[in-house]
Amino acid sequence: MQKSLPVYDSDGSTFAPLVVIELVSETKEEAITWLLNRVRDKQQDGGAELLVEQLTPGAQGTEKDNPNVYVVGASWQRLLYGAEDVGLFKEFKDGSMRGFTYANKHNFKEFQGDGDGFLSMAECQYIIKHGLDNLRAKDEVHVPGYPKMKLYPGKSVIRRMQSKGVLVQVFPLHEKEELKRLSFSWFKKIKLSFQPLDDIRHYFGEGMALYFGFLEYFTLALIPMALIGIPYYLFDWEDYDKFTVFAGFNLVWCTVILELWKRLSASLAYGWGTLSRKKAFEEPRPGFHGVLGVNPVTGRAEPLYSNAKRQLRIYLVSVPFVLLCLYLSLYVMMIYFDMEGWALMIHDEEPTFWTGLLLFIPSIIYAVVIEIMNLIYRYAAEFLTGWENHRLESTFQNHLVLKVLVFNFFNCFASLFYIAFVMQDMVLLRQSLATLLITSQILNQIMEAFLPYWLQRRRNKKAHKRMIKTMEDKELPLSEQVKLEADMSTYLGTFDDYLELFLLFGYVSLFSCVYPLAAVLVVLNNVTEVYSDAFKMCKVFKRPFSEPAANIGVWQLAFEAMSVIAVVTNCALIGMSPQVKSYFPESETQLILWVVGFEHFLLASKFILTFVIPDVPKHIQIKLSRLEFESLEALKKRKMLEASGIPKTAK
Repeated sequence: MQKSLPVYDSDGSTFAPLVVIELVSETKEEAITWLLNRVRDKQQDGGAELLVEQLTPGAQGTEKDNPNVYVVGASWQRLLYGAEDVGLFKEFKDGSMRGFTYANKHNFKEFQGDGDGFLSMAECQYIIKHGLDNLRAKDEVHVPGYPKMKLYPGKSVIRRMQSKGVLVQVFPLHEKEELKRLSFSWFKKIKLSFQPLDDIRHYFGEGMALYFGFLEYFTLALIPMALIGIPYYLFDWEDYDKFTVFAGFNLVWCTVILELWKRLSASLAYGWGTLSRKKAFEEPRPGFHGVLGVNPVTGRAEPLYSNAKRQLRIYLVSVPFVLLCLYLSLYVMMIYFDMEGWALMIHDEEPTFWTGLLLFIPSIIYAVVIEIMNLIYRYAAEFLTGWENHRLESTFQNHLVLKVLVFNFFNCFASLFYIAFVMQDMVLLRQSLATLLITSQILNQIMEAFLPYWLQRRRNKKAHKRMIKTMEDKELPLSEQVKLEADMSTYLGTFDDYLELFLLFGYVSLFSCVYPLAAVLVVLNNVTEVYSDAFKMCKVFKRPFSEPAANIGVWQLAFEAMSVIAVVTNCALIGMSPQVKSYFPESETQLILWVVGFEHFLLASKFILTFVIPDVPKHIQIKLSRLEFESLEALKKRKMLEASGIPKTAK
């Protein structure tokens, strides 16, 4: 773990500051005292049993500084017990990954002495977050000093205070030396090598490491497509014989890479101890509200909300709103085609260099409008999904992903489908695909990397300079480090990053056969994406809490759905090629039947392939089965000992 400046708790014990809690400056004293006592109380008394102390202002402190900033840590024993509570998996002495238990701690490979260094800083911060999140109201009816901030037994105290605006933020601290080493090996030195995924996982957690692992894998998987696409582009690639072959390769590629990724992610997750980790019982999300009742599973009091009301909100409001947005997207698309026709008419009347450039203007404008519409719709989708009042965070995310994917897919690809299958204009399709792809990549780089960095500098140029020194060269006081990190932007998760990769995957898998350079452009984009994402994680955003993950979640299903659509699209493009049409000169019906039959055959082959290629490699399956067998044997032995001890106790 880190070597941080020690902080003294109120009882005189020292601890390494790991997490920061910031309350609003005008928070009432009785509420602060009550919260701090609850954080310090023993777990058996309903507390978190953590160490917490107010942050003392540094030499450069001013009256404007918020006095209600607290640093949180924990004793090493509390962290080890917490590792068992959250179900962390660690490497056992025999090389297998097993759930950590405090009683069995010396049998784990990296546990030496008192266990210093056994847990990473990210794991320690995750354990503290788990302790704070599980800080629940007992017999309090409201937060002291705030009669309107109602509480009831079992309600998460931190979430309640955060939703009411009394608690500003809770965030983990960066570790300067470790961040400096990670930055150097990750993005500061431009080199052709794999990303340090184990180091990323060690610092940011498994969820973040899996995203960067998928980004790297996707980039490498695109290289064969790019290498094939370059000669297609250079040597008469408009020949439909080559067009058909490239589409056929596309069909195989988009299926195989997703299946192989599942195996790779399983290997990574097993090595990180998250593959066989049991999912924690989900608590209600902070924004969930309803009539107070009793959860039949936990027996605790919590808000209850009618599922029928939620379904009415979804089908009577959310679905019509999404359909309205799709209609607006279609309307904008038709305006784009009118602009395209106008530019073509001007070019045909007087073909010059400038009118030739004018042909690209409608596509560029349309690409910018698509990005703006996607951004506006994203905010609307988040509001609607929150208004639907889903109880669990996972359900909220699934509904949000579905809304955003449907609109983004339609908004980005509807014009390409229209050009390909209604207008059947392959020249315009190539031009539109190239323009949309290049413009969207430029805008994404500006929005994701340069804009956050620029806003950070604009917000506080002086503080930003000090932040760079803090992260790289100089050892500033803890109060200055906390102040600088508190002002940094909050990282909102990997949602937008996965969404961008999803759309790029769509551009490549759906229509790259008519524009073979698409894979080359996406490879170049992904290489810069690695460096820009790494930069913003280390320099622009606050450190996020680590999120244990065994795979990329719902995004795996999204990519697989896109690959199914790609099969249908590429089969239709093959059927439209003059070479294939020449085999059916008299009957268009036979051509359609042949294309549909071929498409069904490929889809069947695709689904068979998903069963033929195991999601988890064989050697990992054996290790997991062996661990399950040993657990069952140990359980049997314990039951036999308990059974044999009953008569002795009776005597």
